[in-house]
Amino acid sequence: MMKSFIKRIIFYSLVGCLIYLTAWADEKVPVFVSIVPQRFFLEQIGKELVDIQVMVEPGASPHSYEPKPSQMAAVSKALVYFAIGVTFEKAWLKKISASNPRMLVVHTDHEIRKIPMDVRHHNSDQEDQNAVKHEREGLDPHIWLSPPLVMAQARNIMKGLTQADPMHQSIYEANYQAFLKMLAALDVELKDIFAGEQGTQFMVFHPAWGYFAEAYGLKQVPIEIEGKGPKPSRLKGLIDHARERNIKIVFVQPQFSSKSAEQVAKEIGGRVAFVDPLALNWAENLREVASKFKAAVK
Repeated sequence: MMKSFIKRIIFYSLVGCLIYLTAWADEKVPVFVSIVPQRFFLEQIGKELVDIQVMVEPGASPHSYEPKPSQMAAVSKALVYFAIGVTFEKAWLKKISASNPRMLVVHTDHEIRKIPMDVRHHNSDQEDQNAVKHEREGLDPHIWLSPPLVMAQARNIMKGLTQADPMHQSIYEANYQAFLKMLAALDVELKDIFAGEQGTQFMVFHPAWGYFAEAYGLKQVPIEIEGKGPKPSRLKGLIDHARERNIKIVFVQPQFSSKSAEQVAKEIGGRVAFVDPLALNWAENLREVASKFKAAVK
């Protein structure tokens, strides 16, 4: 009798899950992503089959974002959440999951080897060195800025969509294959842009471009440490380093203050230029960023 009871429970649980998953068969699959570039990835693989909402809104930082009550209400109705490993998720992903226990959470950074945040220091100040050491213990979350790593993320996205919406598996797989071809072509294009530039350095305020630099043989020199501007002694070291390397452009992103970057640029007789790691038109944005980096290292 007990076995029969357990079988009924399992049966009705499976039926309930099936009903939940197939309820969207004739509608777009409601999904959430953490950051704006992920929308581009979902659009390539899910196309018209998915309804995408972004948690970290344009102009906000994924390092310190706090979801709005309206977003928490919306995510409670989503079928899938695509996490990517950015800082705000450490504090919020469990709460997001708890708001919708039936929602599938896909970690798009699954099986991706992450590197330490790329931080350089140019002085012996012990406090600065301790900050650098602490920063190096953390891993760089900006995996969406490297086409080769996006290939791995794309596979995780495709598998997540297929799990949530198995009826359209063949469509997701076909879109995924087309996206891989796009990524491979972009990767070749960027390698051609930086051919012969291996080891060349570019200066940034926030160290978001480590994976991009690694993919194309470059080296980023960041001004910021742990979300803080440099101390005077480190600032002097950065200025001296820029002068030695003939660095004339300091890159900043719209989500951060450009005050320290402008100070460095003034001291080296250079200028500040904006590059956005969170732009929606991801592929075109990487081409634009590559052109700016290329111009900066001439």
